[in-house]
Amino acid sequence: MNKAEIAEFFRLLADRIPEPETELEYRNAYTLLVAVVLSAQATDVGVNLATRDLFEAVTTPEQMIELGEEKLRQHIRTIGLFNTKAKNVIALSHALVEQHGGQVPADRDALEQLPGVGRKTANVVMNCAFGAETFAVDTHVFRVANRTGLAPGKTPAQVEAKLDKRVSQPYRRHAHHWLILHGRYVCKARRPECWRCVVRDLCRYRPKTPAPGSEEETQALVRAKAGKAKTKRRWP
Repeated sequence: MNKAEIAEFFRLLADRIPEPETELEYRNAYTLLVAVVLSAQATDVGVNLATRDLFEAVTTPEQMIELGEEKLRQHIRTIGLFNTKAKNVIALSHALVEQHGGQVPADRDALEQLPGVGRKTANVVMNCAFGAETFAVDTHVFRVANRTGLAPGKTPAQVEAKLDKRVSQPYRRHAHHWLILHGRYVCKARRPECWRCVVRDLCRYRPKTPAPGSEEETQALVRAKAGKAKTKRRWP
């Protein structure tokens, strides 16, 4: 996509969701950090269910340390890799108390030094808690950036670098949220719902997925069956 197309791409997404936000539930920068750490290889819905009661009682690293690893595991046992995540949350809580006075640092490099915190997590915290123009590349962002031609790359780091270079104001602050939500609800992994996509005319993905029950879908099914029949005739 060229510069004008990218601006139009985000304008269309912004018209649909003017003020996108993370779907993780949190109380402050610390609970956001914990929620994002827990969200690795887990859904936001699942994390929210696990942390709802937890964040009623725990909102600071000191309180998390007092809660302890065993009780934390009980709160998050429904989340994948909960044993490892519990260890990391307790460890990062100790690090925050010992190295940052119990506060979440508004510095990406410092965040990445915390146990269990990678580039994506640091970017999310910087963006959501401190308003930084960062680009957190999760599986949804990676897929949409590559599939649409917005910012193709072989690794999350490459996609992040291209987004940082290509996305201009006023879209930088919320860009990764628009891409996450678009990937989660429209540009889905197995079957993108192109028929209801607001950026389909700009997207490089081919062929577009037709609407269920449409004449276009019927024709696509006929072509697919014909292709399979032709393949079978080649191999008696």
